[in-house]
Amino acid sequence: MNTSVRQLARLGACIVLAVAAIQVSAQTAPPTGRWTYAVTPYLWLPGLDGTFKYGLPPGSGNPDVSVSEKNVLEAIDAFFMISGEARRDRWSLFGDYIYLKLSTSNSAVKAVNFNPGLPAVDPFSTTVNRGTATRIEGSVLTLAGGLQLAGAADAPLDGIAGLRYFRIRTSSDWNLSAAVAGPGPRQSFAAAGSASRGDDLWDAVVGARGRVRVADRWYVPYYVDVGGGSSKLTWQALAGLGYAFSWGDISLSYRYLFYDQSNDKLMQDFKFKGGMLGATFRF
Repeated sequence: MNTSVRQLARLGACIVLAVAAIQVSAQTAPPTGRWTYAVTPYLWLPGLDGTFKYGLPPGSGNPDVSVSEKNVLEAIDAFFMISGEARRDRWSLFGDYIYLKLSTSNSAVKAVNFNPGLPAVDPFSTTVNRGTATRIEGSVLTLAGGLQLAGAADAPLDGIAGLRYFRIRTSSDWNLSAAVAGPGPRQSFAAAGSASRGDDLWDAVVGARGRVRVADRWYVPYYVDVGGGSSKLTWQALAGLGYAFSWGDISLSYRYLFYDQSNDKLMQDFKFKGGMLGATFRF
């Protein structure tokens, strides 16, 4: 496990202990002997920032394309998001699914790699991006089991462990003011062209989720996980404010999802972050 993963694992452990300390005076929920369920359709339109590393045939130039999109409403083509929970006594099962498809012109060719082991060529030293458009289609599925460690029935603290699957397909079209010359003879990167690549990422994750009651029907939901596998590092965090009704809850939160793969893989230092609005129905 590398230093970053160890640091985030320690951070996750500290968060779990801190929340447990807040809730230590509350009794663990008494056994009910029956399953309860919750379904939460929600809206999360995250801004994104990171780099796609496309792998093209050796010698033809492999572009690194940076993507930075904050106004997702203008770029989004389709989306669907939902989460659910099944709980019995102290045990729970949790699932979360995100589908997002968008097209953004807020991207640029950041660097071009011609041969393994050689430094990447910075296109801005020889040419200028006149236009680069990127299309992204991705599905994220998280499945986890949980054990209630502390808290009351309506304000639990669960330790969780599970898997996250990320299926991503992306393509970029670039238009530069001139071709980019490579370090070797007859090596050049075309001034205009396109590239596409996809990946399927499987990562094991551990963390904590739950809520802290702050006043009568008001509460603070939270979630944190960290893991790795296909990714060098992935982690996710959420915190917000919710209000409980007799039928369920409404919450407004801020959510952050991070992915980073090894240097020869598609996703480099990618961040998805933004506000999230959800309605939970319990039965």
